Amino acid sequence: MSAVTPTRRQRRKEARPSELAAAALSLFIEKGFAATRLDEVAARAGVSKGTLYLYFDSKEALFKAVIEEGVLPLFDEIEAKLETLKDDPERLLKEILLDWWEKVGQTDLGGISKLIIAEAGNFPEVARYHHEAVIVRWMALLGRAIDIGIERGVFRPLDVPTLRQLVFFPLLMLSVWKNSMAGCTGPDLVSDTYFDTYFDMIFRGLLVAPREESPR
Repeated sequence: MSAVTPTRRQRRKEARPSELAAAALSLFIEKGFAATRLDEVAARAGVSKGTLYLYFDSKEALFKAVIEEGVLPLFDEIEAKLETLKDDPERLLKEILLDWWEKVGQTDLGGISKLIIAEAGNFPEVARYHHEAVIVRWMALLGRAIDIGIERGVFRPLDVPTLRQLVFFPLLMLSVWKNSMAGCTGPDLVSDTYFDTYFDMIFRGLLVAPREESPR
């Protein structure tokens, strides 16, 4: 049997959940979770509120869709890198941190962290979902990357849960700043040399073999 080509209407219907999730993300970042209304999400996506309810019955469901569409695919990519780059732990750690920054931290998805910090107390179920689906999995992946380096004698055998925080929190705070104070304070904090300096500090502390000093 020959493959049936989807009609334009079918393609549009399949795209709607993604379009609604994108509209929800933009409004969550602009207005916050509490202030965003479902009719605003529908209007932003260019559909009726009734159409929205065909796919999502609440803001909580929309929030989960934002995470599932925008963040979780990155974790699947990182899972693969843990295998393909396990023989080069320094490159592995550097790449997964840059992947997080480029695909989450510096994008609108980075605003989710600020949103959770601001509204976790009012929406504990949303915060718990974010913690389990995003924070727990991401920190586990980061910990595995560090463990690989320790097992191969490339990284110093330090406390991994502490290392995960020390390595990641500067990027997390930078993302929160970018989605909050940066709009009020002028130039972006991420200079051309930011990541060179960031990784230099990390690996000088992590690597068993000391880095050679560059000539002055």
